[in-house]
Amino acid sequence: MHKFMKEPILAVLSAILIILSSGCGHPAASSAPVKDPSDSTEEVELLISAAASLTESLSELQSLYEAEHPQVKLTFNYAASGTLQQQIEQGAPVDLFLSAGTKQMNVLLDKGLINESLTTNLVTNNLVLIVPKEDAVVIQRMDDLSKLGDIAMGTPESVPAGKYAQQALAYHQLWDTLQSHLVLTKDVKQVLSYVETGNVDAGFVYKTDAALSDKVKVALTAEPESHDPIEYPIGVLKGSAHPDEAKAIYEFILSDQARQVFIKYGFTPME
Repeated sequence: MHKFMKEPILAVLSAILIILSSGCGHPAASSAPVKDPSDSTEEVELLISAAASLTESLSELQSLYEAEHPQVKLTFNYAASGTLQQQIEQGAPVDLFLSAGTKQMNVLLDKGLINESLTTNLVTNNLVLIVPKEDAVVIQRMDDLSKLGDIAMGTPESVPAGKYAQQALAYHQLWDTLQSHLVLTKDVKQVLSYVETGNVDAGFVYKTDAALSDKVKVALTAEPESHDPIEYPIGVLKGSAHPDEAKAIYEFILSDQARQVFIKYGFTPME
């Protein structure tokens, strides 16, 4: 009796195994197609922290880039490079950093916050002294600054332009003697505003900032040897939540198309 019971059971098991094996032989037929990541239309937002002096040039590049990449939204945080550096150190969710000085970028590199393979010097600039356009005072050399009242400059500890101005004044042995005349600001845009409105007699800004205003004129340009080289580095953050997109905008900002925009605003692209 047991022999007869085993035979139908074995037959059923064999039939089940045949069905299962035939299904396993064609997994593609029952699997959903794999989605290509490049086909994604989900919007990605990138946060870019940039020196205030780059505002106009990067705003134009933003329009160009977003027109070609509608799925990417660029959000800019403009401020003094030292302030931006501190924000990044404190954990700000930044994807890309553009500084007006190598000091700030080097600090972040040393702390392992910047991708070493995705950082380079982008452009250079010049330090100038500006005065109100209708000002009749003639400033031909640094020693003539003693003729002026208040002189605005960025706070040296956080504003690269302010640090360069401090170095230039020290080079001409004027830093100590002009202390009572100096008005320190949060960034170069504030210096420009103070000079435009007549709140100060003069101010140190970049050549590119002076070129944006029809209310000021350049009184003199600081000699390159009087201060550290004015170089703007760019770098992708290691902690970027969107590393591929951050690399793509990094490469765009280094492109020939972007170089022409920087030249338009008075910067000199690095070779």
